[in-house]
Amino acid sequence: MSQIIAVANQKGGVAKTTTVAALASAMAEQGRKVLAVDLDPQACLTFSLGLEPDDVDPTIHDVLVGRVSPSQAVVEVPDDDFRLLPANIDLAGAEAYLLTRTGREYALRQILEELGDHDVVLLDCPPSLGVLTINALTAANEVVIPLQCETLSHRGVGQLLSSIEDVRRLTNRSLVVRGILPTMFDGRTNHAKEVLADVGTRYGLPVLEPPIRKSIRFAEAPQDGRSILRYAPSHPGAEAYRELARQFAP
Repeated sequence: MSQIIAVANQKGGVAKTTTVAALASAMAEQGRKVLAVDLDPQACLTFSLGLEPDDVDPTIHDVLVGRVSPSQAVVEVPDDDFRLLPANIDLAGAEAYLLTRTGREYALRQILEELGDHDVVLLDCPPSLGVLTINALTAANEVVIPLQCETLSHRGVGQLLSSIEDVRRLTNRSLVVRGILPTMFDGRTNHAKEVLADVGTRYGLPVLEPPIRKSIRFAEAPQDGRSILRYAPSHPGAEAYRELARQFAP
């Protein structure tokens, strides 16, 4: 059975996509067969991995609406050793389609069961708590919550945890919150340290280490169409994600 990890936070700009791309690359480096799934209609993961969303066909949208089989939409990631189920703006239509379907929360789980030949699946959730995020949480074994170490960033964590509890109660009793991942962390400021300490205490969740420190390299890598591990292999941020990936080893 695949290890399925949802990377979720309804707040945008907290490095969900960066985390999925980097963890996928790091886990592939460590010899695991990895599938990344882009569940965001903005298709940031697809773009960040060197694909032009408007040119990708078919996508996960086509799978969700039943036009193609899951295996037909999976692509190899350029310049890396893992696979991607890509997205584009059409995925917004799939979300509306799912709202009319019976058992809509289980659509992604069924797709992943058909693609069961991976050691690990990483789900890049959209910045919302809509049906696509609920699908990801229903399909996942674990959820990681990236959190920018600023006061306003963690105000929505409680709402996300409430949704996770609903999923546990209704669609996925075995879902585990692996922890909060500090991103864009600036260890030079007391504010960042205080926010991090407060979140761990307030929500009673593990804080994953090492924190991912703020760096311009994380903004440059998607422009180059590569994960941070391929763009700057020896960068401290790449090493941090390698260390994080080792913690997810079976």
